[in-house]
Amino acid sequence: MTDPRHALGSGAETAVGDWLEACGWRVVGRRVRSAAGGEVDLVAIDPAGVLVAVEVRARRSARAGRAGLSVDARRVARLRRTLVATAVASGIEHFGLRVDLVTVEPDFAGSWRVARLPGIG
Repeated sequence: MTDPRHALGSGAETAVGDWLEACGWRVVGRRVRSAAGGEVDLVAIDPAGVLVAVEVRARRSARAGRAGLSVDARRVARLRRTLVATAVASGIEHFGLRVDLVTVEPDFAGSWRVARLPGIG
């Protein structure tokens, strides 16, 4: 039996990747691990050519707190190190680096609210 949190997170990562691509981004990696010891949910190139580490946080309800509040400074630093290591190792052409947070939370209408917070660190 799979953990429902894992299924929610995996589904959210897929939905966010599809959403970013529909907005003109190019997803170049999913669940990217690096020698720096971290993992990034998505690595993408935004329409301006910036290589972006995208941290996806999903919540099924507000009971566990807001999705965006679950990312602390240590996590952002780890994401940044992983992005730099990925950029160096991959050789992907880019015009800068950035870490974004995308939250996926239910709204009052029974659908999902997706919000991107660029440059969190």
